Amino acid sequence: MLKEFTLPDLGDGIKKAVVLKVFVKPGDKIEEDAPVIEIESDKATIEVPSTVTGIVKEVRIKEGEEATHGMVLLLVETGEAAAVAPAPVAQVAETPAPKVAEVPVAVVSAPAVESVVEVTLPDLGDGIKSADILKVTVKVGDTVSVDQGILEVGSDKATIEIPSPVSGVVTELFVKEGDKATIGQVVLKIKSSVSAPAPVSVAKTEPVAPVVSAAVPAKPETPKTASVSSDIQPATKKNAAPAAPSVRRLAREIGVNVDEIPGTGPGGRLTQEDVKSWSKKLHQQKGSSVVSGGQAAGIAQKPLPDFAKFGSVERKPMSTIRYKTAEHLSYAWQTIPHVTQFDKADITSLEALRKQFSPALEKQGAKLTMTAILVKVLASALKKYPNFNSAVDMTTKEVIYKNYFHIGVAVDTEAGLMVPVIRDADKKNITKIALDLNDIATRARNRKITPDDLQGGCISITNLGGIGGTSFTPIVNSPEVAILGVSRGSMEPVWNGTAFEPKLMLPLSLSYDHRIIDGADAARFLRWVVEALEQPLKLLIEG
Repeated sequence: MLKEFTLPDLGDGIKKAVVLKVFVKPGDKIEEDAPVIEIESDKATIEVPSTVTGIVKEVRIKEGEEATHGMVLLLVETGEAAAVAPAPVAQVAETPAPKVAEVPVAVVSAPAVESVVEVTLPDLGDGIKSADILKVTVKVGDTVSVDQGILEVGSDKATIEIPSPVSGVVTELFVKEGDKATIGQVVLKIKSSVSAPAPVSVAKTEPVAPVVSAAVPAKPETPKTASVSSDIQPATKKNAAPAAPSVRRLAREIGVNVDEIPGTGPGGRLTQEDVKSWSKKLHQQKGSSVVSGGQAAGIAQKPLPDFAKFGSVERKPMSTIRYKTAEHLSYAWQTIPHVTQFDKADITSLEALRKQFSPALEKQGAKLTMTAILVKVLASALKKYPNFNSAVDMTTKEVIYKNYFHIGVAVDTEAGLMVPVIRDADKKNITKIALDLNDIATRARNRKITPDDLQGGCISITNLGGIGGTSFTPIVNSPEVAILGVSRGSMEPVWNGTAFEPKLMLPLSLSYDHRIIDGADAARFLRWVVEALEQPLKLLIEG
């Protein structure tokens, strides 16, 4: 039996990814959970595992190409193929028609029927009546698959990729880059082949006429046969939102993640109005303040000088992670009023304890670092100061307080900056945190990280102490409201009231969102962190 292996859901906000490596070729035998491709999304580099065991019959993706959620990547022949035999003639005769099953021609495969599908510009959300065609990613003669990106359009609120509703061959294009299209306008035509239903008698059967749709049609239903079946990939994200296929399709078309949307239907089920309202909310948040590339609205991008006039230059494209990091931090800097609070902690005694207990952790495969200790300290500090474990929703004029304690840790990798998350740090001892930190940092550097590992942080830590420096001002990782920067500790003379003593002092920098956190609160929070490092018993008493 041939099964279609498609690109699974990669998590919140990730609609497409670039294929870096393809590990298999036709004829290869693959096992379930074995990696088949390596992709780079806007958040991480991920190996995608197989969900089936069998022989690769066809590879439909190449290295360097872009894949979208639901796109067919491989055709795999599973072990069930040998067990599947042609349906007995008598079984076909289960219809009311008498004696039809006895006629041999009733089991002849039904011919494929070609239909030309008109693809129109879909509804992009409330208030959007037209959009500019920014990019046409296909041309006449190209073969496209379901959910493959065919157009990139820009409205007055956002940039959105339009997926193909069917698989087939592009026969006509009606728009080009730079055009303006209206909602419902036909933008291209695709010739799609769909198998017709198998005949149930030898009576004359009229051929099925091609179906031409005046709007974006639903995905054609592939009839079940004895040789090919569709293998729908399970989403990698747990607890997916309850929603009808049409609602999920609308969400994909306008570029929102259904798993983030609160449902108002029965049992929390999502409706189309929920999707449209959520899209409008996101447009109001981001579209009015930031446009593509992190450029502030109303601020013209100045052209760069011709650097080649001054000497030799070389241009290299940004990696996806680097570009998205630039875009996200630009957004955070423009929308969050940043303030940074500085302090120093005397870690002389703590460093002695760290060295004392390090050998025991090393035997377990972990390393007792200052970052691991700070993860535990911050989890306790968030309980003491709940304003730091919140998010600001300016559209509803609400503050969202979180009842979980996940700590993000910035990791420097060859692909760029990643911030994986240590979950439920308040429920773990420092040994467990050190083990988790070692695991997640290793996977980030080896490009084995998953989208779920990068989501849900409450506050972040960025530690540059291993490199150097005395202090710095980190940028808050939106939608979090604070981030702790750690610099290199150094021996300093500290006055004890009668004389100077040499102390190992650790510089700390706390950047915070001034919309929800006042300066006095930030000073108290950072002072609590300092005291917890200087007096570890404080964690047991107050943490």
